[in-house]
Amino acid sequence: MAAKAVVCYGSSTSSTTLCPVLCPQQLNKRVFFAVNSRRCSININQKSLSFRPKASPRESLEATGIPTSVPVRVAHELHQAGHRYLDVRTPDEFSAGHAAGAINIPYMYRVGSGMTKNPRFVEEVSLHFRKHDEIIVGCQLGKRSMMAAADLLAAGFAAVTDIAGGYAAWTQNGLPTDN
Repeated sequence: MAAKAVVCYGSSTSSTTLCPVLCPQQLNKRVFFAVNSRRCSININQKSLSFRPKASPRESLEATGIPTSVPVRVAHELHQAGHRYLDVRTPDEFSAGHAAGAINIPYMYRVGSGMTKNPRFVEEVSLHFRKHDEIIVGCQLGKRSMMAAADLLAAGFAAVTDIAGGYAAWTQNGLPTDN
């Protein structure tokens, strides 16, 4: 019968205790689990056992510059809770209708039959938002807002969330708009 190791992790601020039982089949593997809603991992090999908290999915994504994207209903709740809405559509799209209280700073402009990136986008956003403001970013369908959110994260904005589906999904869900 193989010996088994028991590792217990507890917190003085919580009654949550995690006691995974490690068996020989788990040697040389990494086991992932959550403690108090925080992702953690245990590295297991024959000579050592180590435990470390992992970054949350949002922290991991933001560290790599990939923005978090949420459905429009969640974005609406965030907006109601105080997140500021950045609409990155063109001025013509914005004037045709936009989410209530949104600020328009185009990520791209129409040029002829195509689009070109706004070279002053981050600079213009910095005039209206601080680096730690909680910002939800929306466009018409979701592509420009995802690129804009990634650029803002890369520029040091800390709390940027993309709105999946954009303004089209916002209006399809009957969420409040200004015309």
